[in-house]
Amino acid sequence: MTGNNAWWRGAVTYQIYPRSFQDSNGDGVGDLKGITRRLGHVAELGVDAIWLSPIFTSPMADMGYDVSNYTDIDPTFGTLADFDAMVARAHELGLKVIIDQVLSHSSDQHPFFQESRRSRDNPKADWYVWADPKPDGSAPNNWQSMFGGIAWQWEPRRRQYYLHNFLKEQPDFNFHNPDVQEWLLGTMRFWLERGVDGFRLDTANFYFHDKKLRDNPPFDNGANLPPVNPTAMQIHKFQKNQPENIPFLERLRALLDEFDDRAMVGEIGEQHFSIQLMGEYTTARRLHMAYSFEMLRPDFSPKHFRRQIEEFFQLAPGGWPCWAFSNHDVVRHVTRWAKHGHDQDSLAKLAAALLLSLEGSICVYQGEELGQSETELEFEELTDPQGIAFWPDDKGRDGCRTPMVWSAAEPHAGFSNAETTWLPVRAPQRARAVDTQAGDPNSVLSFYKKMLALRRGREDLKTGKTRFLDVTEPMLAFVRGGRTLCLFNLSPEEQTTEAPPIDSVLLSSAAQVEAGTVKLGPNGFLLADIAG
Repeated sequence: MTGNNAWWRGAVTYQIYPRSFQDSNGDGVGDLKGITRRLGHVAELGVDAIWLSPIFTSPMADMGYDVSNYTDIDPTFGTLADFDAMVARAHELGLKVIIDQVLSHSSDQHPFFQESRRSRDNPKADWYVWADPKPDGSAPNNWQSMFGGIAWQWEPRRRQYYLHNFLKEQPDFNFHNPDVQEWLLGTMRFWLERGVDGFRLDTANFYFHDKKLRDNPPFDNGANLPPVNPTAMQIHKFQKNQPENIPFLERLRALLDEFDDRAMVGEIGEQHFSIQLMGEYTTARRLHMAYSFEMLRPDFSPKHFRRQIEEFFQLAPGGWPCWAFSNHDVVRHVTRWAKHGHDQDSLAKLAAALLLSLEGSICVYQGEELGQSETELEFEELTDPQGIAFWPDDKGRDGCRTPMVWSAAEPHAGFSNAETTWLPVRAPQRARAVDTQAGDPNSVLSFYKKMLALRRGREDLKTGKTRFLDVTEPMLAFVRGGRTLCLFNLSPEEQTTEAPPIDSVLLSSAAQVEAGTVKLGPNGFLLADIAG
């Protein structure tokens, strides 16, 4: 079979963080049965697919991104039967199912690594990245871990270092070994045959390393002091982004093309030229889509958003992006961009209108449809190794991972009936529970449903090309497809701008249309049909 249905092009995916979506068994942690129970909420939003963060067997050193069994479900989340039931229910509701794949590294508890670390001559000896120390006993090179400190860990049984781009509990696979590639492709085939519709590829530009182990060059950002995380002091020229990545991505694509209607989206973790890599990785028969952190940063200016769209399609006219404003790795955007907001609801609606008007595919993170903000946590409550390592300047990712809020009056806002939950539910988050917004036509939740329906029913907004209009900041204006005008005020003050003649208003907030001009109130926006 050949996969040729481009359902993913222009689609909207809803990201579920399984630990925090719905607890069904009272242990304080979300699970697959809980997800199945709440899929109706997701379907009613009007999205096309769900993406589940890792649910595989794991010691949870990095909350599932350290996998010890790639073809089974961690008991925290349930069983393979629970997974099958969830997929079946999602498909009944018309939702595609995408699952996370952590291919670049495994858990140090994976049987293959346990074997590999024992000696230099066992069957799995070359399945991970091993290197001899320098003559003075120091690490093989200057590569830094993404979680801080040198990216090498000493193993006394082999008298060698192993590479870990993230935690020392996450040793990197050696993709230069063809057997590693074959095995990982086999684990993906297992899930494809089980009925998943695609994959989100974690750290898709980290698969290969420079075989010569050359030092990374420094990144001179003009700062006098080191950043919170010293990995930002290097250009990761040799640690990742290697040319060998491309043939492997093509092998991944060939695997998915054996099945109908499957898709992959790759995470491009790169601070220097991520848009270029997104384009390179989605051109030809490689990834279907890719996303970077460019729209997950503090930047909130018309110039920034315009540059990401224009640069991507200039660099890769045949490629396809996936844009997101929030996910499980960054501060929620309503908090991140708060200084640009008139109030929380206005900013949340503006962000939704903008995101869902962008050319490309879209990912919405759970709680985003409620206008959810970042949760303030104490150091003692943290579980995230990033936050624990870099506190207090970087408080980590737990603040965006706190439980989904379903019912304001129930314990833990309806997430769990346990005495305590793995992360707490605070009052500001509880106040935005689903049941407080469901019946309110002016709520953020109601707006998301309207905006998603507009995108779904209008081909201009799904696949139409983008033509930017020259307006003065803080206004952003573009036309999608033939006649859909998208106009946004990215500030908490009223703004007025010239606009093309408008035939009819599709969706707006704080907008006044006059002959040749549009006045937008604080965080106002307008989506309209252009006359003619």
